[in-house]
Amino acid sequence: MSVAQPKKARDDDDGAEKGLLGPAKREAWLQLRAEIEALTDSWLTLALKALSLIHSRTNCVNILVTTTQLIPALAKVLLYGLGIVFPIENIYSATKIGKESCFERIIQRFGRKVVYVVIGDGVEEEQGAKKHAMPFWRISSHSDLMALHHALELEYL
Repeated sequence: MSVAQPKKARDDDDGAEKGLLGPAKREAWLQLRAEIEALTDSWLTLALKALSLIHSRTNCVNILVTTTQLIPALAKVLLYGLGIVFPIENIYSATKIGKESCFERIIQRFGRKVVYVVIGDGVEEEQGAKKHAMPFWRISSHSDLMALHHALELEYL
């Protein structure tokens, strides 16, 4: 596995944090993020590697559906360095309309003749995927995330 690509992606996205935080808070945040990475066995780095693989493919996009309100969700995406793999137009908040409505909007936008793969940790995502005949990849542990990355590297997904 190559570690260079995700590190580059984070380096390229560091500017987003500069706009949200002053220098002292930014440094404190980056230190906290490094500590979180150490405690979670590099969960964010591994997720970013998988998302970067998808993002690097010509006909693939990452879409984020979250129950967090849109503005806090956008802030989290920027703070965690995920803005490079989630364009703003591909971030959907299900707070008011529910995940099912988000799935419908995504299908309306991209069509039914594309392959969707739903990646999530909850029953709601799994049920939505099943309803729309989309494959579902459950991420509930570090090994699930590693398996996803491996499947992407081997181009099974």
